[in-house]
Amino acid sequence: MLQVGMREMTPAGENRHLVVALAYDGLCTFEFGLAVEIFGLPRPEMGSKWYRFAVAAVDDGPLRALGGIRVEADGGFELLAMADTIIVPGWRGIDCAVPGNLVTALQGAHTRGARILSICSGVFVLAAAGLLAGKRATTHWRYTDALASGYPEVRVAQDVLYVDEGDILTSAGSAAGIDLCLHLVRRDFGADAANSVARRLVIPSHRHGDQAQIISRPVPDQYEASRLSPLLDYMRDSLSSQHTVAKLARRVGMSKRTFLRRFEASTGVTPAQWMLAERLARAKELLESSLIGVERVAELSGFGSAAALRHHFRRRFGATPISYRQAERFA
Repeated sequence: MLQVGMREMTPAGENRHLVVALAYDGLCTFEFGLAVEIFGLPRPEMGSKWYRFAVAAVDDGPLRALGGIRVEADGGFELLAMADTIIVPGWRGIDCAVPGNLVTALQGAHTRGARILSICSGVFVLAAAGLLAGKRATTHWRYTDALASGYPEVRVAQDVLYVDEGDILTSAGSAAGIDLCLHLVRRDFGADAANSVARRLVIPSHRHGDQAQIISRPVPDQYEASRLSPLLDYMRDSLSSQHTVAKLARRVGMSKRTFLRRFEASTGVTPAQWMLAERLARAKELLESSLIGVERVAELSGFGSAAALRHHFRRRFGATPISYRQAERFA
């Protein structure tokens, strides 16, 4: 029996952000486990403001989990009324009904301002609760057609890792859930904190949400990886430089055609798309962690001008850099 429940729910920690993960009969073990690992693991190196974590049972327990595990949670729906962030770690089946009391609890939590995050098939819980109407959302590539046909009011993103709609966040398959959770850590605590968590997990610190779920060669051979991995580090460290395909190809000793083919096979995007995503991530980090002017943010993140930054920032996030900074400061 695996017993999970509230951690550090003491008066001294009541003002800390509370993350609540759902547990249900037929629990998706991996998705649940990664939520616990990222948000529930004690991390004293993060200081006193790190998340509180709790688990809310959807059904009467003990709850069966995949892999022959049974879970007994200490709390129920009352925790959803307290949560700042709620995680739906998969669901027992895309055709399985979502209990009415869970729908009501999620709707109530969303109305009062809680963020709700789904991993993989957990998106169907959010859709059943009516929380995705008119919003972009994604799920595992095996389920995107079912989501689109079952919930036509949802703007289904067919081939991305995750979608951040502010207070509603959805991810593709299991590993993409890690990316989304790290993205949320980055939103809440900045890039350094997300990188620290990623290092403990021994995974890349950041994959942007628009990266494709399926790439033709997800694991490059050792010789190719030894050339492309340092190149990505170089590109990330020199965002303000102008990188042409010809220069990048020469740096790794490939022809332009071979370089473009292998870069996209390894990352799922073109060099230009990869650079844009990295520059936007850097701009967001600077807007969140400093008070430097937008022109300087544009320069440091590689956009060259505030006008270019505003154009791409608005297209990707639906907000200007200034309005984004203000929203983050007063969130």
